[in-house]
Amino acid sequence: LHTKNQTPNSYPLGFFSCNHSFQIHDHDHLITTSSMANSSQVGVLVPLNGNLEEDTSNSIPEVGISKGINVLGRNVIPITDKRLSRKHLSVTVSSDGSAEVLVEGTNPVVIRSQDKRKKLLSREKLTIRYGDIIELIPGHHLFKYVAFDGIRKRSSPNTQKRPLIEGIQDEPLTQKRLRQVSEDEALARRLQIELNDDIHDKKSSAEAICNFKPPKDKLPQTFRLMRVRGLQPWANTSSVSVGDVIQGDVLIAILSNYMVDIDWLISACPTLKNVPHVLVVHGESDGRQEHMKKNKAANWILHKPPLPIAWGTHHSKAMFLVYPRGVRIIVHTANLIYVDWNNKSQGLWMQDFPWKSQDNSNKGSGFETDLIDYLSTLKWPEFSVKLPELGNFTLNPSFFKRFDYSSAAVRLIASVPGYHSGSNVKKWGHMKLRSVLQNCVFDKEFQNSPLIYQFSSLGSLDEKWMTELAFSMSSGVSDDKKPLGLGEPLIIWLTVEDISRAMPHIKTFTRYNGQNLAWFLLTSANLSKAAWGALQKNNTQLMIRSYELGVLFLPSSTKHTHSFSCTGNGSLLENSCGSSSKTSEVKRTKLVTLASVHSKKIDLPEVITLPVPYELPPQRYSSEDVPWSWDRQYKKRDVLG
Repeated sequence: LHTKNQTPNSYPLGFFSCNHSFQIHDHDHLITTSSMANSSQVGVLVPLNGNLEEDTSNSIPEVGISKGINVLGRNVIPITDKRLSRKHLSVTVSSDGSAEVLVEGTNPVVIRSQDKRKKLLSREKLTIRYGDIIELIPGHHLFKYVAFDGIRKRSSPNTQKRPLIEGIQDEPLTQKRLRQVSEDEALARRLQIELNDDIHDKKSSAEAICNFKPPKDKLPQTFRLMRVRGLQPWANTSSVSVGDVIQGDVLIAILSNYMVDIDWLISACPTLKNVPHVLVVHGESDGRQEHMKKNKAANWILHKPPLPIAWGTHHSKAMFLVYPRGVRIIVHTANLIYVDWNNKSQGLWMQDFPWKSQDNSNKGSGFETDLIDYLSTLKWPEFSVKLPELGNFTLNPSFFKRFDYSSAAVRLIASVPGYHSGSNVKKWGHMKLRSVLQNCVFDKEFQNSPLIYQFSSLGSLDEKWMTELAFSMSSGVSDDKKPLGLGEPLIIWLTVEDISRAMPHIKTFTRYNGQNLAWFLLTSANLSKAAWGALQKNNTQLMIRSYELGVLFLPSSTKHTHSFSCTGNGSLLENSCGSSSKTSEVKRTKLVTLASVHSKKIDLPEVITLPVPYELPPQRYSSEDVPWSWDRQYKKRDVLG
């Protein structure tokens, strides 16, 4: 567990925090700054050009190295290349003068020592000597390590003079003073840039969620966080509650979930009292199931799907609401209980679809296939419904073929329990994700870019399965038809300090480069074989224990409008696929985080902003961070006392 969740005091989940994450971020920042300004300098990193000669352009200054830990990256080295991490590497100089390089970020470092070349990956370390060359990649930024001990002399550490190489005559006094002033000013500018960047990060991070106000026609292309009680209004910008979702003239409601509290659900959403037909597909155990039967309304049907393999659960969280105008499909991460909809970080996606017209009654789509295949596995008891002005229907999975999903903004990624073989291997779990991604084209920037696994529960894992999962999540090709290549998985796991604010229950998986996302999955699935499935029998069989459901956001080159609403008064003609003008240019959509500079261009159709509830790139655990575990005791009070 090498990255932490960044959950602040007043966000539903993990945007930058002025009170928590920046304490740690500032702490690291101050260590770096003070060590540069006040500690005894023992060496420098001298910038080199491509010919391995000292760079005389002065575009990049020398970087001072002090005793102890020197954390280096974009915060210290004034390089505009965003591929350089803020904490790319650290150089630790011991009291005996030896120096060791540790790769702090996800990007590698190459050490050239004499005729040897050694590539270091994340968290790998190597001892370096005078004259060794450090290459930061990508970008190929070169620095030579020069130690002062007996080779390069330096005057008082507080004078900030340019160190002199032995054998070179002293410069004239005036020139030396000018150079000293120049270097002092350069150091001051560098420290000010760091301070300004830090202030800007705090400000922009706090404002990011405030600015997340997608227009209604773009809501199906993104997801929203659920409202958390007790937070300031700005922290709940564009968030949703259960009453925002189940509303209007609902004729049929299918509520799919793991845990269901009927008493709370009715009190939180009185609209359900007036729905003629309610089917609850749940995963409750026998005791809770009996309580539900005693407390449900007469027109409610309870159904627990079959679980053919031990230790499986019905874990999917979704709603299917039928209206006179169409169907509303919601996929989310919250159990139907009070605490999940009020005190936890959750995500929710929703889109409305109209009834098919007679002209396209046989028209299908990838989304429709995903949906019908999944609903067919639930095996709920069919029942008859009479819908005013629409007629009599049998409510079974095929009923949902009556709606037009051609404008669907996502793909469904589902898991169902069983031993799947043949063509069904690619139908479910991580193999479904693999098959969808394999048919997608992504920008070149995502070649070998890292993966993010963020979840709230951890299964029993092994290296073989983790490689299997990473292979699926790394699928896809770039514009030049080359495979994207295997990405390094970074696990985001909440700290004890996070739990003092809001319990993250959301689950997300993504591939990123900077603030750009190749794809993004919001799902009920945690990191487990039971949820994602494990290949067996020489990869010819996929074994899954549980039901899961998620929505996959992908870049698209098809122009959609998503104005249709089951509860609004808009015309059905507003829901269309394709451009109204044959000459209008259709650009591939770009998925970005709230921290992206593109997120403010929310009116541009090609920019899709997703409220990713953690910092990218994720921050590693510090020595003071403690991973949260439910079975440990914590005596410190949380924010609620």
